[in-house]
Parts: sequence; C-alpha cells; structure tokens
Amino acid sequence: MTETDSTTTSGDEQGGGLATADEEPLSPEETEDDGDGAPKPRASVRRLEEEGEVAADYLEELLDIVDLDGDIDIDVENGRASVAIVTESGRDRELRSLVGPRGEVLEALQELARLAVQAKTGERSRLMLDVAGYRAGRRRTLEELAARAVSEVRRSGEPVRLEPMNAFERKVVHDAVADAGLASESEGVEPSRFVVVLPGS
Repeated sequence: MTETDSTTTSGDEQGGGLATADEEPLSPEETEDDGDGAPKPRASVRRLEEEGEVAADYLEELLDIVDLDGDIDIDVENGRASVAIVTESGRDRELRSLVGPRGEVLEALQELARLAVQAKTGERSRLMLDVAGYRAGRRRTLEELAARAVSEVRRSGEPVRLEPMNAFERKVVHDAVADAGLASESEGVEPSRFVVVLPGS
C-alpha cells in the first residue's frame, strides 16, 4: 500500500510558506513535527543547549572508543539542537567512517545521540547531527537535484519522481521545490519513501 502526503499551504507555519509532506503546519506555539505527524512543543533555547551538551558528551566518548580525533560544535538551529563533529581543514577524511554509504552510519549515530539525550532528560530529542560537513554538502546536492526536477516538470508538464530519500533529504527537496513555486509530495513507505515534484496548477 502506498502512502501519499500532499503539500498544503498554511499561514500558521512559521514564515507563512508551504507545509510539505515531511513538515506539519505550525502554530506560533509549535515547532515542526518529526515526521510522525505529531507537532512537538517548542523547546526553550536553554533546553536545546542542554540536549547538545548531553549529545556532545556521548559523542566524545564514542570518538575516544574508536580512536578518532574531532572537535564538537553545539548550536541551536530551526528550533532544534544541532551538533557537528568537525576536524581541522584537510582532515575530514578521517571522519568519513562515521558517515558511511549515503549517510547511513551518520543517521544511526544521530539516533543513538537522540537516545542518549532522552535517557538523560526523559524527553524525546529532535537533535540533528552532522559529521565533517556531510549534511551541508548533501543539502547543496539535493538543492541542485530539486532545481533540475523543477526544470523538467516545467518543460514536460508531467510529475517527476526522485530517488528514495530519508526524512532530512526529503525536507530539503520539498523546501527547494516550494521556493521555486511548485508543489511536491512524498510517496511510498520507509526506507523507500521518495519525493514527487508536481506540475503547477
């Protein structure tokens, strides 16, 4: 059975833009959902910083275990804690084992870091983890992919289906398509869920 989530327009969402398949419409008191359709209460900056600190402690222990050098940056972005493992310029290759093919290891580490935060705070975390700038680079690639899909849809007038992606990647594509003035939706079931770029009405 195929699941389909269409984009919708909502003035309640922060910024007043399009709410995509992987992002529920928001009220001023809510932050975006975590892909399960249930909006989460907005967390205080202090609580998010605490999440980042707990995750950083966990990741530092992990780096010691696997004998890898890396610095950990903590930030708060878009209503969630953001943690990045970085190295000095030119040494990112040493951390690539923590990314894995198509970011699979990174996704697993992110989930482990979220579980570590939950065990410490008693609350579910939506923390985002990046390693050696992988997500930033992947974001650029996906934005270029979305731009090509938008061009193809405008040329042909037909929907364009993209490759399966995780929730982070789908959201990047949805946002890029919305910025270009078209709509998109997610179809399929994890881990084969994918984005469809739709022609304009």
